[in-house]
Amino acid sequence: MGPIKTVKDRCRKCYACVRNCPVKAIKVKAHYAEVIYSRCIGCGKCIEVCTQKAKIIADSSEETYQFLATTQKTIAVLGCSFPAFFQDASPGQLVTGLKRLGFDEVHEGASGVEMISEGYNSQVSQPSDLPLITTHCPTIVDLIERHYPQMLKNLMPIVSPMIAIGRFLKARHGAQIRVVYISSCIAGKFEIETEQAAGAIDVVLTYRELSQMFRQQKLDLSRLGTTPFDGIRPNQGRLFPITGGPFQVFNIHDDFFHPRYISAEGEENSLEIIRDLAAGRITARLVDIRFCNGGCIGGPGKNNRLTTFAKRTLIHKYFQTDDIGYNTQPCYEPPVDELNLSRKFRNKHKRLDLPGGDSIRKILQQTNKISEQDELDCGACGYQTCREHAIAVYQGLADIEMCLPFSLQRLEEDRVILAQKYELAKHALSQEFGEVNIIGKDPHTIEVLNLIRQVGPTPTTVLIRGESGTGKELTARAIHQMSQRVDKTLVTLNCTTLTDSLLESELFGHKKGAFTGALTDKRGLFEAANGGTIFLDEIGDITPKLQAELLRVLDSGEIRPVGNNSSRQVDVRLIAATNKNLEQGVKEGWFREDLFYRLNVFSITMPPLRSRLNSLEALVEQFLGSTSKRVNKTINSIDRRAIEAMRQYHWPGNIRELQNIIERAAVLTQDNCIHLENLPVIFTELVGKHHDNPDQPRSSFRHSLGKQILLVEKGLLKSYLNEAGGNVSEAARKAQLPRRSMYRLLERHSLKGEDFRTTDSEN
Repeated sequence: MGPIKTVKDRCRKCYACVRNCPVKAIKVKAHYAEVIYSRCIGCGKCIEVCTQKAKIIADSSEETYQFLATTQKTIAVLGCSFPAFFQDASPGQLVTGLKRLGFDEVHEGASGVEMISEGYNSQVSQPSDLPLITTHCPTIVDLIERHYPQMLKNLMPIVSPMIAIGRFLKARHGAQIRVVYISSCIAGKFEIETEQAAGAIDVVLTYRELSQMFRQQKLDLSRLGTTPFDGIRPNQGRLFPITGGPFQVFNIHDDFFHPRYISAEGEENSLEIIRDLAAGRITARLVDIRFCNGGCIGGPGKNNRLTTFAKRTLIHKYFQTDDIGYNTQPCYEPPVDELNLSRKFRNKHKRLDLPGGDSIRKILQQTNKISEQDELDCGACGYQTCREHAIAVYQGLADIEMCLPFSLQRLEEDRVILAQKYELAKHALSQEFGEVNIIGKDPHTIEVLNLIRQVGPTPTTVLIRGESGTGKELTARAIHQMSQRVDKTLVTLNCTTLTDSLLESELFGHKKGAFTGALTDKRGLFEAANGGTIFLDEIGDITPKLQAELLRVLDSGEIRPVGNNSSRQVDVRLIAATNKNLEQGVKEGWFREDLFYRLNVFSITMPPLRSRLNSLEALVEQFLGSTSKRVNKTINSIDRRAIEAMRQYHWPGNIRELQNIIERAAVLTQDNCIHLENLPVIFTELVGKHHDNPDQPRSSFRHSLGKQILLVEKGLLKSYLNEAGGNVSEAARKAQLPRRSMYRLLERHSLKGEDFRTTDSEN
């Protein structure tokens, strides 16, 4: 495991680390994103941008405590940028704090800079056309070794200042001592693990880790006394961490108009200059590159309270200060001339397999990128282009779900499906079709049930015919429930509710911009019902243009969204319904003959209610139960006179009309029973006509009296309306009745005020 850890439980897969990693050294797994250490350059960008703190620096403080607890000598080395971080304490107080922690000596890392100065001057002075690249930034070294191996020959064969002072200290005291380097650079944690730098530094602490150690030991640096540094007093080396500092240390001066020494800092500039060097566009002698903005004072372990300019000023002030105490021991003077400060570099680049064109196309198609116009290159996945993301998916670095537009589209499709299921469920509950029960034991109903059982398990297209209100949708639901697709979606659409263009969009979907108002892509009902069943009610009302489109879908199994040139395969069972005579439509030309035969594979004709009156009482009983729940009343019976009147009625609205009449009567009744008086007046009249027939038995005195009272009541209402000129409120005042009661009486006798606004002779 490398110095950058992933806290898996914190990762929310926001892909911020992928977007900001300059070398895409992040692998996205099922529930988290982790660092690929073979590709990582230790820049710390993933740590900076992770708001959930899922990427953290491996804490080295515990290992440091273990060193300090032993009898072995432990030396602390402060990186050159320390004055920009510990600005609230003097250097002497910082040294005191480190020795209070248990360090035996405290050195300045700037001494290591001056140790490599002679080697740099020697390399630069040798004649060569090869641009040299400085190697004191571990991130730049890793970047070239892992991602630009063709630039290995350009790297200066000299160690970094950190490794230089580590080797120096161990050469003076022996390999058994412990050296802890303290810096803002987390790439140093990577560097000390490499073969070429192994053994020089034992632990790298960041400034933040050191501050945490001070807090744990309750050390307030501002209250401590001062202690001098140990080791060699540096000079120009203190300028090393800021822009232009290395050239000051190496005593390099350049021609402004013909520069041979170039300095670059920051992620973007570093990557650009390396690409230019690789392409041969730069002919400089020495290129100093540091990955962090502002140089070493801008490392990942930096103090974010100060600006780069403020930290640069602190480095300047420290360099110009003369009262920095130093305790130089004899063993450190003079430096070891024979000290080995050279370093070799090796190719660590691991080439990943590149996909072919077909593989890329298949991956793009998985995210609905069929044509080049579908490739948005939005960068939300962390990759600059959709093709780069497809390559990363092929290489196992990324997954399909990282594509934000694809994920949003899939969420929208799921939302549409859920909304359709919700609407269907709501409609079923409101109509009490939830149990898909077809009530009745009459011969017509039994025949329909037998047909449903036969055709249900098959994929056959079904055409349901019959008058409005006979239960065609209920039959379609029953067929779906009997089918092999019962676990899939049943989508319903009434073809009379939409215009031709909107109906086409609703059925087959549309592309963004296909017509005015098409602001986004929309999936049609055929695609939403894929694998399930679609029920098209009133199929006889669609236009010839849409008939042709529907025929094409039935023949080919493919749909083409409005405004799209490509087709999509769907597997949908079609159930259609109509109350029109389609054979007559074929003869008259308003319905396509080929579509009629394509739909009329298996036909079920729903009988009207007037031909299945033997099931009337069973239907009424069913509706009484459902209506009681809906109107929040306990209604458990209906009187015989009401049933008798219903048998005389011709039911033009069929079962739907019966259900509505039962609900209206349930609202009007004052007890637990529905009476004849609660039904519309026409039912009372039907009973009266039935008893006027001499062949029928004579009705009771109470029934005859009720009939006469109703007739008198109706006559009085007509009289008051005539006097009021059809004004219901005025008629109510004349009759000395509440207006609400007047409206209720008018509704009972099917009277309307507007019918009396002129003189009416009927009285």
